Amino acid sequence: MGKRYNFEEIESRWQKYWEDKKLYKTVEREDKEKYYVLEMFPYPSGALHMGHVRNYSIGDVVARFKRMQGYNVLHPMGWDAFGLPAENAAIKHGTPPSQWTWQNIANMKQQLKTLGLSYDWDREIATCHPDYYRWTQWIFLQLYHNGLAYKAKAPVNWCPSCCTVLANEQVVGEGRCERCGTIVKKRDLEQWFFRITNYAEELLRDLDKLPGWPEKVKIMQRNWIGRSEGVEINFRTEEGDPIPVFTTRHDTVFGATYLVLAPEHPLVEKLIRGTEFEKPVREFVEKVRQMDYIQRTSTELEKEGMFTGAYAVNPLNNEKIPIWVANYVLMEYGTGAVMAVPAHDQRDLEFAKKYGLPIKIVVQPKEGEKLDEGSLKEAFAEEGISVNSGLISGLPTAEAKEKIADYIEEKGLGKRKVNYRLKDWLISRQRYWGAPIPIIYCDRCGIVPVPEKDLPVYLPEDVEFKPTGESPLKYRSDFLNTTCPECGGSAVRETDTMDTFVCSSWYFLRYTSPHEKDRPFDKEKVDYWMNVDQYIGGVEHAILHLMYARFLTKVLRDLGYVSVDEPFQNLLTQGMVLKDGAKMSKSKGNVVTPEEIISEYGADTARLFILFAAPPERDLEWSDEAVEGCYRFLNRVWRLVTRYTDDLKEIRDYNEILLNTSEEKNFNRLMHATIKKVTEDIEKRFNFNTAISAVMEFVNGTYDYIENTQSENLNLPLLKKAFTNLILLMAPFTPHIAEELWVRIGNEPSVHEQSWPKYDEEALKTQMVTMIVQVNGKVRGRMEVSVDTSEEEIKEKAMELENVKNHIKGKKVLKAIVVPNKLVNFVVK
Repeated sequence: MGKRYNFEEIESRWQKYWEDKKLYKTVEREDKEKYYVLEMFPYPSGALHMGHVRNYSIGDVVARFKRMQGYNVLHPMGWDAFGLPAENAAIKHGTPPSQWTWQNIANMKQQLKTLGLSYDWDREIATCHPDYYRWTQWIFLQLYHNGLAYKAKAPVNWCPSCCTVLANEQVVGEGRCERCGTIVKKRDLEQWFFRITNYAEELLRDLDKLPGWPEKVKIMQRNWIGRSEGVEINFRTEEGDPIPVFTTRHDTVFGATYLVLAPEHPLVEKLIRGTEFEKPVREFVEKVRQMDYIQRTSTELEKEGMFTGAYAVNPLNNEKIPIWVANYVLMEYGTGAVMAVPAHDQRDLEFAKKYGLPIKIVVQPKEGEKLDEGSLKEAFAEEGISVNSGLISGLPTAEAKEKIADYIEEKGLGKRKVNYRLKDWLISRQRYWGAPIPIIYCDRCGIVPVPEKDLPVYLPEDVEFKPTGESPLKYRSDFLNTTCPECGGSAVRETDTMDTFVCSSWYFLRYTSPHEKDRPFDKEKVDYWMNVDQYIGGVEHAILHLMYARFLTKVLRDLGYVSVDEPFQNLLTQGMVLKDGAKMSKSKGNVVTPEEIISEYGADTARLFILFAAPPERDLEWSDEAVEGCYRFLNRVWRLVTRYTDDLKEIRDYNEILLNTSEEKNFNRLMHATIKKVTEDIEKRFNFNTAISAVMEFVNGTYDYIENTQSENLNLPLLKKAFTNLILLMAPFTPHIAEELWVRIGNEPSVHEQSWPKYDEEALKTQMVTMIVQVNGKVRGRMEVSVDTSEEEIKEKAMELENVKNHIKGKKVLKAIVVPNKLVNFVVK
């Protein structure tokens, strides 16, 4: 019997071997098909959590499996290293963000190495390194020079505590900053944007090119893009100011009884200036501007508004209708103006009833009771027949929409239009720890881009933070003051830095050639490796990160720098790791750290549990008992293999094995069935849990074969082949114990350079025999069964034969005599 598995010594020894041999270093090879597997790179917070372990273990199984299948595998790792937590830590502890970040990177890198992950560390990148953010700045300039980066004033979410702009998704709860919990305010600031809306249609259409993405993620992206077809109708004020309104129900235009503007609409101030409505409307506008996006779009929001004192003219019937401002209309969607048709829109109806505004029915149901303005309790938003609608009265909705759209365009009253919920990407952040925006402001020349030869614009690292958290860049004269590259005069730098999503929207390209000094990446190598064959990460990134990465890939393609349309061919979004039914968090006191598990049970046990406990896309409930069970299993494998190492070391010829007994044949069949099961579960379904379960069953079957066979009769070549395949099958999941056992049964390392085992279809076939079925000694039927069918199964199958049923019907079966592989005889009375 072998000694107990000493995981501390074995895991550290093999990790050193892999590193010394640079086993996972990757170069481009034309003789192998490439496979690029990538997990979303982490923010260097300082410590791995079990969610990280799950993400990276999944990716490592795929990388090791594909490498053993003969692919040239790229499996890199790096750090999404800019971001607000480093600044918060600097303010709290007085540690510069750069120092804090690089210390965390060193710590987390060591943690990753203890997991035995097969990364090519020669390709490591960190987005906070000047060698990286130089090219993030270069990408900004490419967008700027091509009209895809611009500056504009816009209302933004401002956290007064963090002193930075927040995306809508970073405003949580009751309008609070997700980082610090402070109530978020609205401010108008000059901001830098990327014109992602230019690619809205392609971003939507190309989702159809991604069958390897989860449908739920594609639905989330489609909803975020929010394409809608309709008509933009040109309403106007009594004074003639245009108010374009976008609607998808242009057939209801004759039912518009008032117009609603978003509080942020630029026309509001003009309409109220100098009127009795000026003060109350301004106060209302300011109140609404402080509400968060989620509140204002909620169906449960109480609709509130104020009359501006002004009126608009409906161009279709020249009716004068009042102009209101309301909290449920947003500047971010459409034109920021809505024609309110209360009879046919629930929000408009609730608002109209609250403020006593008219209701006019212009669509009646095709069948059933007719609608009446006086008794209308719910808006009728379905299709029907147009009424009270001039030239389209009497037409069904589809025809009415086409006819009125034609008329509007013919008369110059508006135009057909496709609208998108997607808005341009706000990339400005009023904080320090990010990639500086490469823009200079000159009093004489205006906005001047930094010349490419002057990149990178270095981020000073020896900075001091004020308690307010304001960006120190504003107070660093050596950063702020510069010379205009066009006129040579005095100028100042942009002090905003870029949204960290910009850094993470192209990192997968940099991995293909991370050491380039004169360009962001080598196009030839990008063309070899891209696109990413398998991308793995949390579903929380299903919208923004993936959308932005897709956008920048398409921009770089159009500029000739890459050839692919999409960055990620296949996507796996793994579930969370839960404990006691909740996500692990320090505040809940339910955190289990990777160090705890690795120190007590080893990295292989940690990996095995995290892969075995649930399918990767599902949430995983932590179980100390299951961890212990995985550890016991590895020790069981260890004892099984090491017991026979001396007997098996010298056996070299075990490909052509003579199978003499039914036990050997059954064991051989189980081995090939396991290979087939594990291969298909990894390759086709990523069902690592069922693959591991099959391996466990194979181990049980191996023990059964040994225990049911006298030691002198053991087929040692068969056992050597079984152990060989067992170790190969375990290698992607538990790489250290597989490597150790591979050597112990007489092989040269490394097991991870071996070919993935293949199953034999012939071996999977079960030998069939024809059995005679008798009733009281007379033949009543025949049936085909496999040679290993149990007696109980044979009896059950025989009694299902129609002729047998007829002869035992109403009689008592006294006994059933089974002669294996020959006959079964039912004795009845």
